[in-house]
Amino acid sequence: MGKEKYLRYLEALFEKSPVVSYASIERVVRSKGGGKDYTKQLVRNLVLKGKVKKLAKGVYTVSDERPLSVLCFQPAYLGLQDALSHHNLWEQETVPVIVTTRKVRQGIRKILGGNVLIRRINRKYFFGIEYAMQDGVSLPYSGIEKTFIDMVYFKERLSKETMKEILQRIDKTRLISYLKQYPIKTRKVVLSYLAS
Repeated sequence: MGKEKYLRYLEALFEKSPVVSYASIERVVRSKGGGKDYTKQLVRNLVLKGKVKKLAKGVYTVSDERPLSVLCFQPAYLGLQDALSHHNLWEQETVPVIVTTRKVRQGIRKILGGNVLIRRINRKYFFGIEYAMQDGVSLPYSGIEKTFIDMVYFKERLSKETMKEILQRIDKTRLISYLKQYPIKTRKVVLSYLAS
């Protein structure tokens, strides 16, 4: 009976937001008369039964969508090859690539049973983001110009076809204004692609 008492409130919480923190769950349970230890047990049981899934430490979801994990690393955006796919510039299957300013471990992480790549970037390069609705959630993606610069900055390879498509679709004025924030070496490489 006890568990059922809280389930409908937690379901309402997950209907409002696809990503919910442990602190939010605890607040709901406490407001309905439950204790701190009970919250831990309740969350553990919900995870074991598959009713909620752990997205990151202290963050849960009912969704299977790995791109939601970008909301756990804010300030962050989905970028690089993932953004190229989002902009229909990349044909290959890609894992979510999260670019964050937070000091977190970089590399591949297992989230919701699949891989997510985490890359770090200096806060001064955190701009050029646009939001896209996915399954009712607004997710941050790097725009085409920012994605192009990031590909050069992180030394990622681009095929000739992808490069040609990017160069046809970028806003050169915006690209040049973004480049002012970057080191001369990165600027030179990006500009060399524009000249070719």
